[in-house]
Amino acid sequence: MVAEKTAKPTVEELLAKAKKPAQVAPAMHRFYEGKMQVMPRCAITSPDDFAIWYTPGVAAPCRIIQADPEKSFELTNRWNSVAVVSDGTRVLGLGNIGPEAAMPVMEGKAMLFKYLGGVDAVAICLKTKDPDEIVHTCELLEPTFGGINLEDIEKPKCFYTLEKTRDKLQIPVWHDDQQGTATVILAGLMNSFKLVGKKPQDALITLVGSGAANIRTSYVLMRWGVKPGNIMLVDSKGVVHQGRADITKEEDPWKYELTQKTNDEGRTGDITQAFKGVDAVVAASKPGPGTIKPEWVKTMADKAIIFACANPIPEIWPWEAEEAGASIVATGRNDFPNQVNNSLGFPGIFRGVLDVKAKTITDDMCIAAAQELAAFAEERGMTEKDILPRMEEWEVFPREAVACALKSIEQGVARVKPSRQELYERASAIIRNSRESTETLMKRGLIKQAPSEEQLLK
Repeated sequence: MVAEKTAKPTVEELLAKAKKPAQVAPAMHRFYEGKMQVMPRCAITSPDDFAIWYTPGVAAPCRIIQADPEKSFELTNRWNSVAVVSDGTRVLGLGNIGPEAAMPVMEGKAMLFKYLGGVDAVAICLKTKDPDEIVHTCELLEPTFGGINLEDIEKPKCFYTLEKTRDKLQIPVWHDDQQGTATVILAGLMNSFKLVGKKPQDALITLVGSGAANIRTSYVLMRWGVKPGNIMLVDSKGVVHQGRADITKEEDPWKYELTQKTNDEGRTGDITQAFKGVDAVVAASKPGPGTIKPEWVKTMADKAIIFACANPIPEIWPWEAEEAGASIVATGRNDFPNQVNNSLGFPGIFRGVLDVKAKTITDDMCIAAAQELAAFAEERGMTEKDILPRMEEWEVFPREAVACALKSIEQGVARVKPSRQELYERASAIIRNSRESTETLMKRGLIKQAPSEEQLLK
């Protein structure tokens, strides 16, 4: 007897599923009163211990750090602390919602840092939109933190803020909307090109959307080895090319530079022109469906690759892209195959650079992380429907951490230089401790069990 083919979910069912988390989230946030808290990491057996951890004993480590500020990485939690800094001007597709409204996102980021990477992250939302004030605030915060994660800052300010902060600080500074997205996209493309049997260095790649994610993805792809002229960008006005008078060096030097380097064929016109004969399309633009049309996919090269990364609804439904001829389709959602999610990147990358007390994060470290993500998926077995690790495969994060730590050492920006084995054992222990601590608190009832969805939605 032939098994019945499983019916595809309807658009209405998918939309209802996409809306469900947002319906439950307010009640869950209210129930837990936020997502993060502060806990001691030292042993406290009696009040006598306070004489060591606070006064009078604490004066001794203070004097050591006064003599050598670098000792703050050894005698305080600075070595494991990251500030998640945002001005709330470009939040998760919600736009400019302000610093208070951005807090749930930044707390969520801190939660992922801790659970997936063992990193103690603190949400810091700023009451300013001035990029120089953001940079200066990061300078003021530097003595307290081992790293800075810039988040949800509007374009092109985000590029300026990242570059200036990286120049001024002696700790890693990273903008996840740029570097994190580029890292995971690159990992997915590495394995996708392997599966379809194409050389990425010879492939034509179109990036739909020219915001922070795809601008940085362009630079990372070029750094990895893709020919700049084989990359095309598309924005709301069409194909990006040298003749675009609306893209100026004064207003957006990063995008302007790409007009000079990319699109060797000199294509012009609307978005449809950027699909013809290309091997891969990476979209980080407005949510669909319908942002990308099946008839455009049909004009792509054989064995086409489509990454439709908009949330909550991808630019094109995966089955529409497949029916139009795409061999591999990825989205930003976890209920479809091949989720492209920043959370595969930043926890492990920061774990690595923190463990060597690095002074910066470079695009080469992003590439090293992408290579490790791709290798993990390939080694455990990958298919057209399974090109990337999943977040529950926690073993990938220590491996990613080691790759970034070793690249930091190689590039001469690490303050300490442990061996590969030492790095792996340390990262694994820290991440395992974080996961098991959360599970223990839940089992003991110290983190309360949430009410059912039905109770929450009453």
